[in-house]
Amino acid sequence: MSKQILPAQWKDRLSIPVVMAPMFLVSGPDLVIAGCKKGIVGTFPALNQRTSEGFEQWLIQINSELAAFEKETGIKPAPYGVNLIVHGSNPRLEADLALCIKHKVPLVITALGALRQVVDQVHAYGGVVFHDATTSRHAKKAADANVDGIIAVSSGAGGHAGTINPFSLVEEIRQFWHKTLLLGGCINKGNQVKAAQVMGADLAYVGTRFINTLESRAPQGHKEMIIESGADDVVHTPAITGVPSNFMKQSLANAGYDMDALLNPGNVNFGEKLTPTGADSSKAWQDVWSAGHGVTGIDSIVSCESLVEQMINEYQLSCA
Repeated sequence: MSKQILPAQWKDRLSIPVVMAPMFLVSGPDLVIAGCKKGIVGTFPALNQRTSEGFEQWLIQINSELAAFEKETGIKPAPYGVNLIVHGSNPRLEADLALCIKHKVPLVITALGALRQVVDQVHAYGGVVFHDATTSRHAKKAADANVDGIIAVSSGAGGHAGTINPFSLVEEIRQFWHKTLLLGGCINKGNQVKAAQVMGADLAYVGTRFINTLESRAPQGHKEMIIESGADDVVHTPAITGVPSNFMKQSLANAGYDMDALLNPGNVNFGEKLTPTGADSSKAWQDVWSAGHGVTGIDSIVSCESLVEQMINEYQLSCA
């Protein structure tokens, strides 16, 4: 295992090498703040706030509470991050990027598009850019855009997941990428975080496990379904968002989807799908719940603080 590669700005600020993945309709200020206070990078999608004005209020809240925490304790919290959808159909990209610049968001996670001009604007104020990649081809595009980190989203991850085995994906990307590398997919415990490092990643990208926290914005039914589900209960389909993603089979059935038609692509249109008045916004986003194969082994709903403490203990034991 090579030496861990992290952004210089993050030195001595992480208790465990974990980035909490941004999850649509799940991640919010409470979860982000709780994670950062415990020493992991908390993130959320800008589009979880339904307007740019609301998004800015979340940034103000997070910055204010983390600054107060540092002043009271003398402990630097972990940095936080915002996920931006860099896709032509996202009408809020320009406005939300401007707010990230205004409030100097420490980490911007780009998805569905790696644009050099976006990266350059974040770098101009001292921020860091990571990019989601499900294949080495996408990772090379991100490298060309001069991102600081690549997130290898492997088979079994929640949300917009890939289909490539994590061993293969990390190996392929490491052949040309020598900066920060994250691995996402079925990581719930501290020993699995260590395993990701042994494979060649610098950070673990953990999503599904944080759905089942008290601070998560997921409805109770979503959390209970995760407890009741196994890997076989997760369906990988492009039909919901237009991008291949993992969703829980029972939530798809409950929402009335034709289970035989789920392999047919949907329409990628974030302007329509990610607004309160979108034609299918309720059905496709509120009633259909995403999760990865990491549902296996999740049997509780706990506070973010206690979950991170457990992961730290597991990580330290595996290191020893």
